[in-house]
Amino acid sequence: MPTTSSTPLERPAPTLAGLAQWRTVVWDDPVNLMSYVTNVFVRHFGYSHDRADSLMREVHVLGKATVSTGLRERMEADVVAMHGYGLHATLELDS
Repeated sequence: MPTTSSTPLERPAPTLAGLAQWRTVVWDDPVNLMSYVTNVFVRHFGYSHDRADSLMREVHVLGKATVSTGLRERMEADVVAMHGYGLHATLELDS
């Protein structure tokens, strides 16, 4: 006859390592001023002016930049926020 334990099985706590990571990508456009894009990154993401300026230059020179990474729901919110600022942004699965 099998014996049963009176203590519950311990399960490891969930970690973020097992969850898919997503990224918010902002794309270059011919409409918004570079200074405006920098200010959006400072305002929305809380980046320093230097970090925001670096990301803006990446958008301008390379055509796009990853501006945030994390769980899908947060990145979806960032994409919607970028659209609200008039920037073109997409959600991508981080590979």
